[in-house]
Amino acid sequence: MEKNTALPIFEALSSGIRLDVFRLLVRVGPAGMVAGELSAALDVPPTNLSFHLKTLTHAGLVSAEQEGRFQRYRANMALMRELIAYLTEECCGGMPELCGVDACASGLNC
Repeated sequence: MEKNTALPIFEALSSGIRLDVFRLLVRVGPAGMVAGELSAALDVPPTNLSFHLKTLTHAGLVSAEQEGRFQRYRANMALMRELIAYLTEECCGGMPELCGVDACASGLNC
């Protein structure tokens, strides 16, 4: 992942509501949730939630699939893993496997 790809993702997650939405969708996994369920679970008004879902979708963090009258939203797990890899690719001098809790506890400068 390039920095220019990561920046819009971080911008999309910089809102507390959007971060909560994304984390909830990650938690529920592939089943995803419809907008009404998200709204109820997070106590966010539907009109407000719609704005945030649009931002997350535009950043590629969330996908939407039509189900009758509803949209089902799912987290883009592949993009999340790419972002994590981008953040950790140079950890511990380019050896991210050393950046685990045990490696850091062993005195390595992590």
